[in-house]
Amino acid sequence: MVKDTALPDGYFEFRSDCPSRVILDQIADKWSMMVLAVLHREPQRFNAIKRRLEGVTQRVLTHTLRKLERNGMIARTIIDGRVLGVEYALTPLGRSLHEPFAALFTWTTASMAEIRQHQQSYDTRVQG
Repeated sequence: MVKDTALPDGYFEFRSDCPSRVILDQIADKWSMMVLAVLHREPQRFNAIKRRLEGVTQRVLTHTLRKLERNGMIARTIIDGRVLGVEYALTPLGRSLHEPFAALFTWTTASMAEIRQHQQSYDTRVQG
């Protein structure tokens, strides 16, 4: 797939066959963003990540970790010892998402009350 320079700027990114859609879907979902945030300070084992992310199922967390590893955002390391373990850590590419994701999280938490007001207003208008 080659970018068509005869098209207006930004057109390619919105086409259904643009690879950015798949990448955005894989890294910008809530669980991926939360896993990246949990791993920001230090590498973590699976169960430590699961304990931090209240509500995530084992299946969803496993799927999320595999997506992030496949996309180069995290690295998976097997730890030898009495009990084998697996540790996950951010790669430089995954670490580069911290600033934009932190900005989005900050905006979200700062805007929650206003968003809830809009939701309630919308729900009242649509239901009534």
